[in-house]
Amino acid sequence: MTDPQRIRNFSIIANIDHGKSTLADCLLSITGALSKREMRSQYMDQMDIERERGITIKAQTARLNYTASDGLEYTLNLIDTPGHVDFVYEVSRSLAACEGALLVVDASQGVEAQTLANVYLAIDANLEVLPVLNKIDLPGSDVEGTRREIEEIIGIPTDNAVCISAKEGKNVDQVLENIVKYFPPPKGDPNAPLQALIFDAWFDSYQGVVILVRVMHGRLPLNSNILMMHTKSEHEVLKLGVFTPRSVEVDSLGVGEVGYVVSGVKDIRDIKIGDTITSVKNPATEALAGFKEVKPMVFSGIYPVDSSDFENLKAALDKLSLNDSAFTFENETSDALGFGFRCGFLGLLHMEIVQERLEREFNLNLVTTAPTVLYKIKTIKQEELFISNPCDMPPSQNIESIEEPIVHVTIHTPEEFLGNLIKLCEERRGKQTKLHYHSPKRILLEYDMPFNEIVLSFYDKLKSVSKGYASLDYDFTRFETSDLVKLDLLINGDPIDALSWIVHKEKSYYRARDLVTKMKGFIERQMFEVIIQAAIGSKIIAKERIAPMRKNVIAKCYGGDISRKRKLLEKQKEGKKRMKQIGKVEIPQEAFLATLSID
Repeated sequence: MTDPQRIRNFSIIANIDHGKSTLADCLLSITGALSKREMRSQYMDQMDIERERGITIKAQTARLNYTASDGLEYTLNLIDTPGHVDFVYEVSRSLAACEGALLVVDASQGVEAQTLANVYLAIDANLEVLPVLNKIDLPGSDVEGTRREIEEIIGIPTDNAVCISAKEGKNVDQVLENIVKYFPPPKGDPNAPLQALIFDAWFDSYQGVVILVRVMHGRLPLNSNILMMHTKSEHEVLKLGVFTPRSVEVDSLGVGEVGYVVSGVKDIRDIKIGDTITSVKNPATEALAGFKEVKPMVFSGIYPVDSSDFENLKAALDKLSLNDSAFTFENETSDALGFGFRCGFLGLLHMEIVQERLEREFNLNLVTTAPTVLYKIKTIKQEELFISNPCDMPPSQNIESIEEPIVHVTIHTPEEFLGNLIKLCEERRGKQTKLHYHSPKRILLEYDMPFNEIVLSFYDKLKSVSKGYASLDYDFTRFETSDLVKLDLLINGDPIDALSWIVHKEKSYYRARDLVTKMKGFIERQMFEVIIQAAIGSKIIAKERIAPMRKNVIAKCYGGDISRKRKLLEKQKEGKKRMKQIGKVEIPQEAFLATLSID
């Protein structure tokens, strides 16, 4: 076991594309954790999708051995955390395992929204924050301006900030020196009962669930019996180890050490992120603070394009859920789309990642319904219902009130896009809570906004009106009563359940008009008339008509009595009536996708 005074546990906080993975690669290289032959770009990002998008989805750890300028050897535990708001709880647990955080800011872009959200998590967790100004080699970098932004917006001094170029490896050794100098060593009682924090877990095909832990108090030895304090389940420690970043087995983990535990758990749902591990023989009296159950916030139906792929989709979802306890799914049937699944996600990025992995890794063709959020409904019988699918909404006469989730939105933008962004937020029923100039040309904009206004194309619109310069972050705050209605789409009088929406009453007419107009463009003409309607309850509020194709049945009549032509036209009319009674309108898959872009 390592002397706790020689241990430094830290994470890296950064916005997407500010150079977090590049800095992690540099730290691995300088400390000799990997040889030149083993080294590859974005080493800590294991998935292809992480590399391509420049984001971290799963937390990774690496134990680095570093000899500082004082001649002593230190153990530095790098805990690489996800950067996106969807994974905010996982980030908070990873930060709870650290004593310090490197705040990486792109000197050419300045402080952005996700940076701000995660650095406040670090400050709330009483971590020592060390600013690192990256990309100083770029011609557009503004080191002094970025220093001012960090001090004014975040409120932390930049006297000990390190200016680096992670791409060129410039001044990265100074970052290591400052980690040793400014980050405090872990505190904990080695003789106290065991308390170890679970900050991540994943499923391994050969070993079962691998649990990442940080020991807070006591000692975690191999072959001991452990207790999960929230789930009350008992297990035996079959394997202990650390990542250097290669897996290296050890006999025990002491105070301040970060490592992994394998205990034969087969289902990742049995392990809760944020839970506390203690000893069965000498258990701790209370669990570590901060634990909470992670609940999905965004829901969407996923259906195979080819119904014969249903079993393949089920198997794919089972495999994905093995490594993602926050992802949920259950069977769902749609009259329009057949058999599929109702899936729950932490947020929009989480949903996008799961869908992309299903299509890419499992070679599936999928149709996805419009994302919805969780609504709280109070019935006239005083029952409380939580629904995520518009089809589950009770009849309006049985509803006393509907509450929708409200999120606090933080937007960082250059000054010239302010007007467009305010207009966008106001259109989405946002209420402004803050507008602050943190530099002459950079603005912080904060809104309280209904979550269902964000899940549909808000991010795309924000990037469009700001030419890609604005950054967005959001955080769920509360449920709030609102005037919401269920909007149904009917084709020839039959409701299409997959295209039902829950919308605000004020916006229902505009949404209905857009929906029927868009659907008219996708449905092909039939031999009979097709009527597309949008309705709230029994009231039709928008309608479009697709005229039938008509065969010229009187083309063969040359002259003669008009009654012969009339007879042929009447016969055609009767035939079209019968066809309409039994005719089914085919709705192409593109129509379901097109509804996602309705504004």
